Amino acid sequence: MEKEKENNKKIKRRNILKGMVAVPVVGLAAWELDYFFRRRKNKKRKGIPFQFQEEENRSVDRSEIIKVGIIGAGIRGTHLMEGLGFVTPEHIDNLKKRLEKNPDDTRYKNFMEQPDLGIRITAVCDVFDVHAERAMLAASNAHRVGKDGKLEKPPKRYRTYTELLDDPEIDAVVIATPDHWHGTMTIEAAKRGKHVYVEKPITWKLDETYAVRDAVKKSGIVFQLGHQNRQIDSYRRASQLVDRGALGNITLMETTTNRNSPNGAWVYRIHPEASPKTIDWDQFIGPAPKHEFSKERFFRWRCWWDYSTGLIGDLFTHEFDVFNQLMKTGIPHSATTSGGIYHFKDGRTVPDVIQIALEFPEKDVTMLYSASLANGHYRGKKVMGSDATINLGSRMEFMVDGNSKKYRDLLKKGDVSASEPAYIYDPVKGIDGLSTATERYFAKRGLLATTRKGKNYSTHFLHMSEWLDAIRVNGDTSCNIDRGFEEGIATHMATAAYHERRTVFWDKDNEKIV
Repeated sequence: MEKEKENNKKIKRRNILKGMVAVPVVGLAAWELDYFFRRRKNKKRKGIPFQFQEEENRSVDRSEIIKVGIIGAGIRGTHLMEGLGFVTPEHIDNLKKRLEKNPDDTRYKNFMEQPDLGIRITAVCDVFDVHAERAMLAASNAHRVGKDGKLEKPPKRYRTYTELLDDPEIDAVVIATPDHWHGTMTIEAAKRGKHVYVEKPITWKLDETYAVRDAVKKSGIVFQLGHQNRQIDSYRRASQLVDRGALGNITLMETTTNRNSPNGAWVYRIHPEASPKTIDWDQFIGPAPKHEFSKERFFRWRCWWDYSTGLIGDLFTHEFDVFNQLMKTGIPHSATTSGGIYHFKDGRTVPDVIQIALEFPEKDVTMLYSASLANGHYRGKKVMGSDATINLGSRMEFMVDGNSKKYRDLLKKGDVSASEPAYIYDPVKGIDGLSTATERYFAKRGLLATTRKGKNYSTHFLHMSEWLDAIRVNGDTSCNIDRGFEEGIATHMATAAYHERRTVFWDKDNEKIV
């Protein structure tokens, strides 16, 4: 009797599959079939059994050590070093304590199981002594520090980035400095044949964007822009659905990055040891407008146009790159930006509220972006098509439109509903185990961790791993110089539109903003 019931279930499942919308299968290396059953008015909803192409297994020989230099070891530099596998003993102790307090906090386990990338950090440069010393301590510890406590030879500290770049033993550099240095350092590294991983945005000024592209292409180095969203599993799945036409005709993409905390508004802690004696102020200023020594400007530089492009360069760039990843939109045809300083009357010059509209007529799609640093209402990314909408963050929800033609039969049969997801993918657990509102915010957006075949990984680790493996096989990266150039031009279009209070356009034939 039990065997007969099981056979009936299998037959029913096959019939369901036959009735579902067709999904192209050519070229898929592996399959995963997900069912999500929803109850409404005591009726089971069958959902849509989407199938996805799995990430291909890459076998790269990491026995040859790549020697890496770190330029900039502040907040982002520390995160990237952790992605490479290097942290201070104090950090390991903190992860252990968090695990003791909360068994759902998996960060210690994830870090200790992080594969060895086959690198050594042989050089560090930071203009703040405290940051440099912390980075040197982290780089001195063997990968998986905490298991054996073994110390490697300490890296060399360079006082200037040019001295570090002139070191012939360094193969590659990670640039995590304030934005106004990104372009200059990338160009100088490329000229010396150093492979580059640079944090977003790619450049601070428009003219640097062309110069960076030219330098990277001329040198032939392997380049990766720091948009770790390229590694998020839910984004990759969403991209497959877009490519297959599962959403119908996509006409609107919408996203926000609301935050409501001093940290979220870049009012970062000022280190008690900061002073003109511990900070090389002249080197920090570099190509920026001259200004007397200021602790606030050093630690909170994102608040001033002198060193950044504010919300546009810090947060909008992530969202643009996500939609470029999904839709392959490239450089927008036009950009319109508005906003202002409405909440933080603290001397900053960049807006704390902003709205950006990008038009892509060749794709028949608009991208809308808004941000507030004085409201924390969370709203994920939305990709809206004539047949369905994707809600995207660390998880992905696929919502069928009530007037869809593609899914009309499923709607009529009650297999899907326009009021609840027809498909949900939620791979990353343990968000509640994170200790701060900022961490939970980034986790919800998928920027801290993702999965590969059921296993959790840091997105920083995956993005840097891709870069290092590409160096070894002379390959390419997912956020290469072409994607970086597109991000750079879109960023500068949005910035120009804000400053000039008008809609700006991209002249693609002459590669100019007009």
